[in-house]
Amino acid sequence: MRKLIKSLIPPILLDTVKKFRSSKYGWQGDYSSWHEAQEASTGYDSDKILQTVRSSLLKVKNGEAVYERDSVIFDAVQYSWPLLTGLMFCGAKSRGVIRILDFGGSLGSTYYQNKKFLDKFENVSWSIVEQKHFVDAGKVDFEDDRLKFFYNVDECVKSENPNVLLLSSVMQYIERPFELLDTILENNFNYILIDRTLFSKKEEKITLQIVPPYIYEASYPCRFFDKNEFIKYFIKQGFSIIEIFDGSDGKTDDYEFKGMILEREKK
Repeated sequence: MRKLIKSLIPPILLDTVKKFRSSKYGWQGDYSSWHEAQEASTGYDSDKILQTVRSSLLKVKNGEAVYERDSVIFDAVQYSWPLLTGLMFCGAKSRGVIRILDFGGSLGSTYYQNKKFLDKFENVSWSIVEQKHFVDAGKVDFEDDRLKFFYNVDECVKSENPNVLLLSSVMQYIERPFELLDTILENNFNYILIDRTLFSKKEEKITLQIVPPYIYEASYPCRFFDKNEFIKYFIKQGFSIIEIFDGSDGKTDDYEFKGMILEREKK
């Protein structure tokens, strides 16, 4: 599990698809393997990325900004209403108990995005599993009685017993995503919430994502999933699809962002 966690790439995606059309930034190229794309990338584990995100999110935590996404500050919360619906669905089905494992959740961007609504529930825990340097920073600057940070899934499950797995803008950055999911889903999650995940409109492919320098300078491998195969995987794992929704990052003729609300089927 620790080796797989290390392969977890950016806690961050990009601002919006629209900014990258007809641009040298965004998604470029079609690679024959993950290794080939990785060789062409600059990587994602630099301290500069962490400090950029940390600085922006501290402003949100301290009330100096309203909302942060991908290290960019906004003057209003940019909700993913379908994701929020999924969170409320999980809370309603679980009698007000919302215990999230946010895999690859940065320093808590999605938690702060939805905090106004989560604060209406008494029994909430939001646990983030991330790269070591993000967890180190999270424990120092952001952890409290609800928001926790963990170095691996096993540690999180033992401590918080989460009933909801959140995968937001993360699976496309994993070299072997389904192997990783096989391990994570050994735990008894009742619900899975997926958001901001890339799907190809043609065929699955591996490309290179190039981040515009106004966010930070980096590039890393990225996968466009085959949506049908992606869905089949979760059905085989015993989950039913409650809803599939459009992601807020948009779509082009080649790809689209999607999210899903899944519930474990009763035996």
